[in-house]
Parts: sequence; C-alpha cells; structure tokens
Amino acid sequence: MTTVIIKYNAGNIQSVLYALERIGAEALVTDDHEKIVSADKVIFPGVGEASTAMQYLKERNLDSLIRELRQPVLGICLGMQLMCTHSEENDTACLGIFEESVRKFQPSANGETVKVPQIGWNNIYGLKTDLFQGVPENSYCYFVHGYYAALGQHTIAKTDYPDPYSSALHRDNFYGVQFHPEKSARVGEQILKNFIER
Repeated sequence: MTTVIIKYNAGNIQSVLYALERIGAEALVTDDHEKIVSADKVIFPGVGEASTAMQYLKERNLDSLIRELRQPVLGICLGMQLMCTHSEENDTACLGIFEESVRKFQPSANGETVKVPQIGWNNIYGLKTDLFQGVPENSYCYFVHGYYAALGQHTIAKTDYPDPYSSALHRDNFYGVQFHPEKSARVGEQILKNFIER
C-alpha cells in the first residue's frame, strides 16, 4: 500500500512523516500528479496562509487534481481549510470539496475572551465515521489555528473555542481534521492509523 503526502509550500510535512513512522507506515512526499493519483492514500497537510497556498496549488494544477482524487484523502489543519469552499483569510476561494466556510476566530464571543490563534490542547466530541474508531468522546488533540471551519452537513467532530466549530469534516472519500494528529499523542496516532488502514 502506498501513501503520498502532497508537497506544496505549506510546512509541517516532516512531523507528519515521523508520526506515520511511529505507526509503522511509510509515505512519499511528492507533487508529481501520476504518483498522487496512483497512491492508495493521500495526505494533504499544511501550516501557513490560505491565499498563498491556493495560488501555489493552482500554478501546479494541484487544485483540480485534488478535487478529482478517488482514493481516501486526509486534509490536516490548513489542508482541511483549503478543502472548504471559502476562507476569510485574505478572502480566498478554496477547493470546494466541503461546503463549509472558514472564518476567523474573534477574540471575544458570547461574552468570553479567547486568545487568537488557538494554540494547545482541546477536546473533540460528537465523533462520527470510522476515522475515530477506538477514539473516546472528548479526547484531547493539539490545535494551532486562527481560522476555523463552521459547523455544517459534513461535520464529523466538534470542538468549542468558545463556540462550537468543525474539528473534523467528511465527504465521500475526503476527510479533514483541524487539529494536528501528528502532534496529538496516542489519540492522533490512532486517527492516522484508522485512516491508513481503513
């Protein structure tokens, strides 16, 4: 079985590779269209800024390629946000795989004050699909983000900060997680294992 990590100008690929090694999986980092299409599993990670990342994808025709993939695809952090319809980050049109939109955290909501970006551990709940097999409700994962995907029909996990938002999305063969499974200890490793072995 081959796993490919899509190479583009958004970091954090190395830590994803290390996490896959810990669960006994290997992955190829590439932007080669043929290798991506022929892989059994595709991971689309990312840390960075939405408009710059989308521009890079478009320049290499990776945007249309990702939309057409038929094997299981996992977007992580910015990768998940880019799979939504639109991001408030520099008013960016995204891939449109998930119909949810990406919004900026507000420092105060419902009378509560929160730090933006959200950095640190937070719990996930309302878990759906086999991506979370063996993962208990309210498990803690590691987050680093200033933007979030709104709740919608594709939401398969929620997190509060302070209002609820989508910490995971699913549509057809596409999955997305806002947290970093590669930095989320045993819970993150279980989620990566579920994706690789599903």
